[in-house]
Amino acid sequence: MQGSSLLTEISLSYNQYTKTERKIADYILKKPGGVLFMSITELAEECGVAEASIHRFCRKVGAKGYQEFKMKLSLSTTPEEPESDEGSADGNGKVATGQMFADILQTHINAIRETNALLRPETVNAAVDLMIRSRSVQFFGIGDSLLAAEEARNKFLRITPKVRTITDPHMQAMAASMADAEDLLFFISYSGATKDNVYVAKIAKEAGARIIVITRFLKSPLTEYADVVLICGSNEGPLEGGSMGAKMSQLHIIDILFQAYYQKTRRESAENNRRTSKAVVEKLF
Repeated sequence: MQGSSLLTEISLSYNQYTKTERKIADYILKKPGGVLFMSITELAEECGVAEASIHRFCRKVGAKGYQEFKMKLSLSTTPEEPESDEGSADGNGKVATGQMFADILQTHINAIRETNALLRPETVNAAVDLMIRSRSVQFFGIGDSLLAAEEARNKFLRITPKVRTITDPHMQAMAASMADAEDLLFFISYSGATKDNVYVAKIAKEAGARIIVITRFLKSPLTEYADVVLICGSNEGPLEGGSMGAKMSQLHIIDILFQAYYQKTRRESAENNRRTSKAVVEKLF
């Protein structure tokens, strides 16, 4: 779809939509800002339609999928920043200011605080108990979430040898197909709708593996396969993919899981931590 505003194009094409498409269009036109922070499952429920109908609507308005649709919607709803001479640098941009530092700090603090408020001790304990009982624990992610998955692997490797991360989506699918009830797979995905994640989770669930999902949305295609869902608390717009706030909220959850796991397996974890620290101590000088 061409044009400077997706919302305008939706309005202009409204009379060509089916009854179902009009229900979707009505909601988007009424609450465009809210849609930017909704999963496809949540939007489908709010509109009273199937997820497949959302997918078809996205394609009808010229987007390949829901995430691209949200990106185009964001371009239609994001206001231009007001011009200001204060703090300008050569007329081409703005220099860093104390207020900028404060704003970014507050954004990151808010992300961690909201994540902490969304976590429940019983949910964290359920996740840790699954980790303890499992023969292997694998952390999967795609794109920026893969960085969080690798950080989780790096952290837990200090206290248990049963963790690993597979970076290639094809290898992830192969590993998932050979998993069983003694294996635990973590999926880290902000949207909960990344195709590779959903595909691998489906394979893992069919194979009988246990699944934990770290995501922003309680209801999404990925959480349908989860035994435990841990919600991170950072709103990320379609044009802010890989925001530091989202990463920090994911890492906050990972650190809490690590501390809880350590406390529940203190003797074993302490010994493993001693051994792994000793193994690299000579490399630190």
